[in-house]
Amino acid sequence: MYHKEGLDEIITKLHEEGVTFLSTGGTRQFIETLGYPCRAVEDLTGYPSILGGRVKTLHPKVFGGILARRALEQDLQQIEKYEIPEIDLVIVDLYPFEATVASGADEATVIEKIDIGGISLIRAAAKNYNDVVIVASQAQYLPLCDMLMEHGAETTLEERRWFAKEAFAVSSNYDTAIFNYFDSDEGSAFRCSVNNPKSLRYGENPHQKGYFYGNLEAMFDQIHGKEISYNNLLDIHAAVDLIDEFSETTFAVLKHNNACGLASRSTVLEAWKDALAGDPVSAFGGVLITNAVINREVAEEIHKIFFEVIIAPDYDVDALEILGQKKNRIILVRKPVQLPRKQFRSLLNGVLAQERDLNIETPADLKSVTLTEPTPQETEDMLFANKIVKNSKSNAIVLAKGKQLLASGVGQTSRVDALKQAIDKAKSFGFDLHGAVMASDAFFPFPDCVEIADKEGVKAVIQPGGSIKDQLTFDYCNEHGMVMVTTGIRHFKH
Repeated sequence: MYHKEGLDEIITKLHEEGVTFLSTGGTRQFIETLGYPCRAVEDLTGYPSILGGRVKTLHPKVFGGILARRALEQDLQQIEKYEIPEIDLVIVDLYPFEATVASGADEATVIEKIDIGGISLIRAAAKNYNDVVIVASQAQYLPLCDMLMEHGAETTLEERRWFAKEAFAVSSNYDTAIFNYFDSDEGSAFRCSVNNPKSLRYGENPHQKGYFYGNLEAMFDQIHGKEISYNNLLDIHAAVDLIDEFSETTFAVLKHNNACGLASRSTVLEAWKDALAGDPVSAFGGVLITNAVINREVAEEIHKIFFEVIIAPDYDVDALEILGQKKNRIILVRKPVQLPRKQFRSLLNGVLAQERDLNIETPADLKSVTLTEPTPQETEDMLFANKIVKNSKSNAIVLAKGKQLLASGVGQTSRVDALKQAIDKAKSFGFDLHGAVMASDAFFPFPDCVEIADKEGVKAVIQPGGSIKDQLTFDYCNEHGMVMVTTGIRHFKH
């Protein structure tokens, strides 16, 4: 037993029920300090703990007592012949392999945290759940304790099967962690194991079941509001990815995984007002996120509109009093948690996996391909727009000015349609596109988008480049005094 917290109540109840104990080393000492007798495994097997503790329980007198089938006369005769006691309850808590890896320990230390005896005990007891109860981790201490308090040292087949299921979840998760440690980034097989299941109200639509597997509490404190839905989680994920692009005080509004408003400003209030101005219509029912603390003044402005979720690193108390006036409004405090560097999704009869797109372009990454060089303001705005288009559904075009999202065209089948959508949207909210910049998530195969943008007053463009017809686009920009820079990095998002 690696973790012994919570065991004392279980040990006490088992002793009261007349259960005798068999254990090794530290756990046996723990039981004895509680005042209860405990037989040493070494006394049963006739062998001491050897090889630095690597071999303690791996013995027929232990595993025979666990695996013996009580309804099979042949098994009972054999355990009687070899003086093997029946073992009815096995409690194990494995060495903390994942925590050891996460600590940055050297390989020798990590290897020693690969549990052998414990994992073998778990599998043996779970296999023989017809006769044996298996408690495979500290997470099952409470269910065992509740069961003991309810009806003593007796179990039903249904209860034993539940504990066996939980035990195989523990062992499979443990083996997955070990495999991924050895596999590193080779990708020789896909193995993923996530605990903490959360049943959602439904999936994307009410007729679909939905679940989330993971520890949301490690990433967010939900301090108000209704249960988070499947679609909320998709938007929250997109919002987190987007806001992490920005170091300045920034506010973003998202709808269906895309930004409909975003601005970076010197104060969070200014950032909110200019983000909302980008599309006050789509902001209705949206997800709000900022990388700054929400104060009362900002909360009063935000409270004027209906939105589903707000995410911030913290809130002033008086701000929460305002935002909490809507009972269903989800208010999340984001915690500093390192996110996985790989992402995957189920597809057809398999899984797609890739590294997360963590590249954030800087001025040093920009290659000027036109005679006219960008001004510092244009460079700043192009990098700003590029961060947004990177986090928008392809095909995507973003128009921005003064570190404010004016409009975007997203999820279109052609880049021209995406641009036209962005232009129409910007105009509908009264934005002047003269002096704005344009960002594209992929290269322009033809100069058509640049021509359209030029006629609207856009004079600076950022794009990956890489088309065999790039020069046609570059020539158009030179002929019309436009600025264009390429990054060499495409940011498709599906």
